[in-house]
Amino acid sequence: MHSLKDKRFLVVGGSSGIGLATATAAARAGAAVTVASRSQQKLAAALPRIGGEAGAAVLDAQDDAAVERFFAEQAPWDHVVVSAAQTARGPVRGLALAEARAAMESKFWGAYHVARAARIVPGGSLTFVSGYMAERPQASAVLQGAINAALESLARGLALELAPVRVNTVSPGLIETPLWSRMPEADRAALFASAAERLPARRIGQPEDIANAILFLATTPFATGSTVRVDGGGVIA
Repeated sequence: MHSLKDKRFLVVGGSSGIGLATATAAARAGAAVTVASRSQQKLAAALPRIGGEAGAAVLDAQDDAAVERFFAEQAPWDHVVVSAAQTARGPVRGLALAEARAAMESKFWGAYHVARAARIVPGGSLTFVSGYMAERPQASAVLQGAINAALESLARGLALELAPVRVNTVSPGLIETPLWSRMPEADRAALFASAAERLPARRIGQPEDIANAILFLATTPFATGSTVRVDGGGVIA
């Protein structure tokens, strides 16, 4: 595995959850980390947690012009991770079309914009975060599964187009992130306990579990066009 020492490491969506855990792990591994997010407030709160000499940039991945501008002004990156996304949940016939389109804009087109504009050194990496519903769809989250599958397909194609830049995807299962904080604590605890009982791993995932997989792909020079599933056995349960 290659070292991340002094490597330029960008995490788009790095102010919370999986992105923040990835930025923190990369910084601890010696990388020169920059986190990008739409929220200046979240970035300010994230930087002390990441530590080191981490930098921050306000960036909306859905704004194609802003993304193009950002990468044009930056030196090439060694590693870029895209974990930014906001996706509505619901059945196809119950989810408003505007919400469905916004979900696709956020998770798929945001990643597409970054992939199109990012300048990455040869042998460097671009990593997307998808989700295990690409392989195990749910009736209440059909669109999320479709978006995740599209991301994984995009990564495989980009691994050919952008070579020798390496492009991969990490596919998480149920992960305890701040997104779940909107749910009442008792309901959230019950959901996690029930899910953990059904999973072969007998636990819910943590952001650090996904960060480990992302860093593995970034530092493994023979990994490209791959999807690494980290779901506690959710697909086979």
